[in-house]
Amino acid sequence: MDADRQQAKMKEFMSLLPLTFEMAGLAHADSGKFFTESQLEARATAIKSAYRAARQIVLDIAKPAEVAE
Repeated sequence: MDADRQQAKMKEFMSLLPLTFEMAGLAHADSGKFFTESQLEARATAIKSAYRAARQIVLDIAKPAEVAE
């Protein structure tokens, strides 16, 4: 993957991050409390799934509307 494409993918991810986190529905950690490795894995999986869904929403919105005949 070339550097420009990788940078564009990261920019896209970062721009979708607020929507992704809202869709993942993950609770914030209490101050001074840390997640276990398995909890982090579960949260990462939830974020990945939510990112795919958020990205698809944006792609669906960007599609031109179908013209009814």
